[in-house]
Amino acid sequence: MKKGQIIGKILVMDDDEMIRFIAKQTLLKIGYDVECSADGAGAIEAYRKAYEAGEPFMAVFLDLNIPGGMGGKETIKRLLAIDPHAKGFVTSGDSSDPAMIHYKDFGFSGAVEKRSVYLEAELASALKAAE
Repeated sequence: MKKGQIIGKILVMDDDEMIRFIAKQTLLKIGYDVECSADGAGAIEAYRKAYEAGEPFMAVFLDLNIPGGMGGKETIKRLLAIDPHAKGFVTSGDSSDPAMIHYKDFGFSGAVEKRSVYLEAELASALKAAE
């Protein structure tokens, strides 16, 4: 990849504005264009628009729990209904949650602990593993 070249588009869904900001900055550094959403409904709408425009997201990072909103498990189900090839990564601060351990059983391509969203190597590795 040449410096400044965009690898692809990533969608980050998290209710915490700081997590969204940090994840976006990390992904931008490693060459991705990034869009963010605070909840599942917004993520589904952003994904649908991009997919229908023929410019799908290559992956989505979905917060497992969104207080008062749609979390990652329901969101990935709906994204897979739009695009059966959607690659979703569940994110959570609770690495013992069944969705983090058995992510494939929930429709996810991988799991990333929230404390890793600022680690370029962690996010790049997760994305590479799901290719």
